[in-house]
Amino acid sequence: QVQLVESGGGLVQAGGSLRLSCAASGRTFSGGAMGWFRQAPGKEREFVATINWSGVDTYYVDSVKGRFTISRDNAKNTVYLQMNSLKPEDTAVYYCAARRRGIATSPLAYDYWGQGTQVTVSS
Repeated sequence: QVQLVESGGGLVQAGGSLRLSCAASGRTFSGGAMGWFRQAPGKEREFVATINWSGVDTYYVDSVKGRFTISRDNAKNTVYLQMNSLKPEDTAVYYCAARRRGIATSPLAYDYWGQGTQVTVSS
């Protein structure tokens, strides 16, 4: 089994930055993609960003392009989400997820999930 633990969430003013981290442990595997999703109250879980194993291929939802950057350090089994120019509409619980294959945007494609970290952006 693979365990994912997110950290780095918090309260920030609009225009500020946060860096989320997601550390994997347990029976980790190589070759798979990682993703970040978010869920605001009363809304469905939404894809945010994904990155392939090598880090070469990334993909973002349009609403965060140019503001968020996903990266990974395979030696540390960790994936990051750098979030800049945050907006109140970015407020949500952010989840990281892992899958054994390439990048994907559907939450149904992911095999493992973290418990989530709250990000709150005040106006």
